[in-house]
This record gives sequence, structure tokens and C-alpha cells, in this order.
Amino acid sequence: MEAGTSDTSDELRTNMYPNLNRRGFLVSALVAAEGLGVVPSGPTRTALAGPSPLLLSATRRSLDVNGKAASVFGLTGRDGTPGLTLDPDQRFTVALENRSGEDTIIHWHGQTPPNPQDGVEETGSAIVRAGTTSDYDFAPRPGTHWMHSHHGLQEQSLMAAPLIVRGKADLSLDAQEVTVLLHDFSFRDPAELLRGAMTMPGMAMPGMAGGSMPGMQMGAGMSMSGGGADLNDIDYDAYLANDRTLMDPQVVRTERSGRVRLRLINGATSTAFWIELGGAEATVLAVDGNPVQAVTARRFPMAQGQRLDLLVAMPAGGGVVPVLAQREGDRARTGIVLASPAANVRKIADKADATADAIDLSLERRLLAAAPLAPRKADARYRVVLSGSMQPYEWLIDGRKWSDHKPLRVKQGQRVVVEMVNHSMMAHPMHLHGHHFQVEALNGHPLRGAMRDTVLVPPHMGSVTIAFDADNPGRWVFHCHNLLHMATGMMTEVAYDKAG
Repeated sequence: MEAGTSDTSDELRTNMYPNLNRRGFLVSALVAAEGLGVVPSGPTRTALAGPSPLLLSATRRSLDVNGKAASVFGLTGRDGTPGLTLDPDQRFTVALENRSGEDTIIHWHGQTPPNPQDGVEETGSAIVRAGTTSDYDFAPRPGTHWMHSHHGLQEQSLMAAPLIVRGKADLSLDAQEVTVLLHDFSFRDPAELLRGAMTMPGMAMPGMAGGSMPGMQMGAGMSMSGGGADLNDIDYDAYLANDRTLMDPQVVRTERSGRVRLRLINGATSTAFWIELGGAEATVLAVDGNPVQAVTARRFPMAQGQRLDLLVAMPAGGGVVPVLAQREGDRARTGIVLASPAANVRKIADKADATADAIDLSLERRLLAAAPLAPRKADARYRVVLSGSMQPYEWLIDGRKWSDHKPLRVKQGQRVVVEMVNHSMMAHPMHLHGHHFQVEALNGHPLRGAMRDTVLVPPHMGSVTIAFDADNPGRWVFHCHNLLHMATGMMTEVAYDKAG
């Protein structure tokens, strides 16, 4: 886009991420019921009873990244758009067709399905073999969620997409909906990135994880920065917002002086972002799909795996609002542009004027759940220690890798409290499958915080305490949502004891 020109060509081009106006969807009258198990895939696949399933295809596709072609994965609906959007009360009745040429398994991040449908092979879900189809059927949890591979390192190659489940309250919000999926991208094979991380040379220096100096650029894409704390494992080739960079961003036309509900998803593999709106304020409506008491700010931290719903007012009389995501510890950024009719859209640099600091708990401290857990005493308490370093490149929970993990055992009906203490020099976005928890303390300071499924645990002995009700029996992985950290060991599980 040239400065001062109207972006009419972008309005005409087919876009992989359509953004529906508030008048553009209907309410479904489907009746929710208890979830069923995964139907076997392949030739023995059995048809689901009830309404026809939504089709979701795991594919390979070609993506243009700053003028260079790349082969990546995709998760697309019947009409070719990424991911799925469900109406209020619509069941998650989905046929996942694997046309990617590789085996895969898809986790429905933010959903709380029956255990066999969670999309994690290690805890009992079935791999979806190449060329086969698996069916899923459960009552979904409303909110801004997403889907991604939990098989090897496929998530790094963009096997990820939005999963939006509208609630009835969304119908009364007078706002246009815009969904943004953030990602970090490399032309290199994900296995090469991981090998580079694991073979990075280190120097023994006090106070530096892995012996790295602040701002030192290492081989194979490794990057560390930030006053003794390691912020970024990888220097990526690009940072994407809805598959595009700021060299050619998505431009979403809005109503003049209208309001926009931004559904932001940090699907990046190893990157945390600061969200800014060109100086405009926005109101937080929900985090990780869970409504919160309204909080207004101009800058919002987002760790990997987290979601953030913001209500944005477009300028009176028309104008432009950039939605920018800047990588912590860096000037690199990506984003989209909201523009009222006929507003001129000017080119935005993909480098900010100043380096962003590390994301922090500044927003987390202000968040209060709109529907908190009912007060009750804890029936089970755990303290888990997060540790690891850049050299050797391994990340642990209670000093153990997944291959040697010790489950956090719970019983159905218990209130469970988990304190996470971070002994490492990197922050860790910790994600619990199958449940949403309430944030109860940050660095030892109690609060009645947000309901979440992913929370950032800060470095340097930082701590976060969470509480959840054990109401979904099974085995549920609990891991860092930095994929490279999870792949090298930072994963355990919450496991229910059998009744009786």
C-alpha cells in the first residue's frame, strides 16, 4: 500500500479470514447434550447421529510470506476459510478429514471435551492417520478459542486455526466481529529450529540462563535478550496476523464510528506479543474465552496460547485503527488494519521505533472474573517447580521430563489448587487441558482473578497460583505453551483417580 492511497484492491480480494457483521449470523436451535467419544476413522468410520457434521480439513497449502512462497499446513472449513465458527447452542459435531499427507492430531484449545476427544495421543486420543477422517461430537464451551496440532512440531508449520463459539450474549453486543490469529513463521524446517536450540553453544556466566549475554544473537535462529532474562528462543523470518505481514496486511472495513469486537489469538509457537492500537483505548471483554469485568487500557500483553477479546470504538467521523502485535524484546511487529469506509490506509512499518520490553502481569493483576469459582476450601494442593536453561536446552516440571513425569493426581469433585514457581530465566505460559482455572495469586499476592486455561508464570522465582474444580475425568496434559519447551520436557499431566 502506498501512503495516502485508499486500499480498494484489498477489499476486493478473497480473504481467508472473513469478518462477519453483527447482523451476519443466525442463532442455531440445536439442543446440547452430553459429549460422545471419538468415532473410529478410516474405512470402519461410523456415521454420527443427528445433524450433519461440520467438515474440517487438515491440508497443505502454499503461503506467500513477503514475496517468497512457503509450504505450510492449514485447517480449513468446507468453504475454505480457516477454522470453525459455531453459533450459540450449536454442538461441536465435526468431521476432521486429514488430507495433509501426514498423520496428525488436533487439540481443541480452550474446549473441555470428553477425554478421548482432547486431541493428545499421550493421554488417550487417537491419531488421525493420513487419508482418514475422525468424527467428534460434544457440547462446546463458548468463547474465543483455537485449534492446533499436538503431533510433533506441526503447530510451528501453521497447523492451527481459530475456533470461535458464539454465546447468546454475543447477539446483543452491537459490534462487528474481527478475528486475528497471530503466528511466528520460519522458512526453516521446525526440526532444524529445535536442533539449533538444543545444540546452541553456551558460556558459563553468573545470572545468565545458558550463559547468554543480554541481546546476544546466537546461531540457528536463537535469540536472547533482556537484562539477564531470556525472552526469545528463536529469531523468526516473519510474524503473521491472519497469514499476512505488515508488508501486505489485512484491511478490514468497518462501519463509520462503529464498534469492533476483536477476537485475538496468540497462536505463535515461541513468541509473546504486546498488543497496541495506535494509541487508541480498548476494553477487555474476555480472556481465554471467559468474560471478565471490564478493564480499559492502551497496551495488552499476550503470551503464547492466550486469547484476548477487546471492544474497540472506531474514530468518530471515520478513520483507521491499526491492530499491532509487537514481539517482546524486539522491534519486530505484525498486525491488521481496521478502517472505516473510504478512509485512507497508509503503510505501517514492520519495525517499531523502540524495542518492546518483556510482557508482564500488568494486565493480569487488573482482571477479575465475571463468573468466578464458588468459594470453597481446597481438597488437594500441589506446588510445581518450573526449571530449565538455554544450555543444555531442556525444560522441566519438578525436575522431570514428560518421559519421567509424575502426575498430579486428583479425584472427581475436588477443588484443586496448584502453585507454580518458576526457577528458570524464561517466562512460561502454562496451559491445562480439559479445564479452566481461576488465577488466585500472582507472586504471592492473592486476588480473585480471571478464569483462564493459559497463564504466564514470570521468571526469576515468579509464581502463579491457580484453582480449578475437578469436574472432567480423564488424563489431561499440563504444559508450557512454548512448543520448543514442551518438546524438550516441560509437560506433565493432571490424572483422575478411578472412582471407588
